Amino acid sequence: MGFFSRNKAPSGPPEFLIVGLGNPGKKYELTRHNAGFLFADLLADKSNVKISKIQFKSVTAVVELGGHRCLLMKPQTFMNNSGEAVKQAAAFYKIPPEKIIVVFDDISLPCGKMRIRRKGSAGGHNGIKSIIYLMNSDNFPRVKLGVGEKPHPDYELADWVLSNFKKDELPLLKEAAENACSAVELIVKGDIDRAMSNFNS
Repeated sequence: MGFFSRNKAPSGPPEFLIVGLGNPGKKYELTRHNAGFLFADLLADKSNVKISKIQFKSVTAVVELGGHRCLLMKPQTFMNNSGEAVKQAAAFYKIPPEKIIVVFDDISLPCGKMRIRRKGSAGGHNGIKSIIYLMNSDNFPRVKLGVGEKPHPDYELADWVLSNFKKDELPLLKEAAENACSAVELIVKGDIDRAMSNFNS
């Protein structure tokens, strides 16, 4: 066995897209809508890479998960046009929907909870709506990070998702993002059933 073979990362183009959804810019950094960005930053940290390459209307990094090369993306299009970034990258690398994993905020789950789905409708989420519309498919796995529901029914949805996490919610979100990193690795390995039974809450 050669000296370097132990650490040899798979080469060639990425086989998967891992997309964390959010809005670019300092003022959105810790808002509920940016749970997907916070996940992407954590996964990059764990993988010792920086999400800094600008391409496909996104900032990106290549990470290796479960023996597969994955393009980790934070679309910079603003949430409602996330599909533009995903479509460009998927077309360039010829990646089918089922190998696109999207991580995003979900107001129907309490903060810190997480849910994995194989596919499905947008459920009112504009980022997912844009991806489904431009990819012409809802057949992509997604990981939803709970950000808590609106404090009362009359609260404007846009105001709620663009509000900052409270101090005591951030550790809960970080825990969910940690679980999402493990779940995404299982999904990449082709074990979405195990990811769902381990992490769906």
